[in-house]
Amino acid sequence: MLNIANAKSLFLAAPFLAASAMAASLADLSNVDASNGLKAALEKGSVTAVEKLGVPNGFLSNDKVKIKLPPILEKARPVLKMTGQGQQLDDLVVSMNHAAEAAVPMAKPLLLNAVRSMSVSDAKQILTGGDTSVTNFFRDKTSAQLAVRFLPIVKKVTDRSDLSAKYNGTMAQVSKLGIGSQQSTVEEYVTQRALDGLFTMIAEEEKAIRRDPVGTGSKIIGKVFGVLQ
Repeated sequence: MLNIANAKSLFLAAPFLAASAMAASLADLSNVDASNGLKAALEKGSVTAVEKLGVPNGFLSNDKVKIKLPPILEKARPVLKMTGQGQQLDDLVVSMNHAAEAAVPMAKPLLLNAVRSMSVSDAKQILTGGDTSVTNFFRDKTSAQLAVRFLPIVKKVTDRSDLSAKYNGTMAQVSKLGIGSQQSTVEEYVTQRALDGLFTMIAEEEKAIRRDPVGTGSKIIGKVFGVLQ
């Protein structure tokens, strides 16, 4: 019969036993399986994020990633409204979000290339690196290239706004004084917000995969991420 002392010892040891069991499961997982499962999850998460954002109103209708006015314009909103430019502000918000949704599909090939370039030796480290380690991998590998790809597409859309041109002109003057920001044009601002939105959605997909790997419908994702449950 299990006495109170033994029961207490088992209770205290339970977390360590669980940790040991998980470690054993990870150790038993081959590098090939870890790599294949992680790559499948990377592809699924990135493609799903792109598909959700790269559609009409993909940014505008999603409060998590919706792009708001640059801070300077937001502060000036009351004055601009008084001068009859309220509608232009609203139009600019719509324009910025449409620009982001137009640019995001360009991310898909770069994200998939990043997946294919991942080494087998890195797979288990990424797998156990936390809820957003996959997202961090993408951010490190693709941010600079994505910004270069996004910028001309965003600019093509935002250039249609008169207020965008006025903002860029004002920021150019401010930059000459040495107090400008790194995103001194509307297109630079939108490009950065589009990247932030993309990685936000990839993180959401990653968390969903980790939470319910079997629910992805992929056997290899279920097997690999299942050992972390």
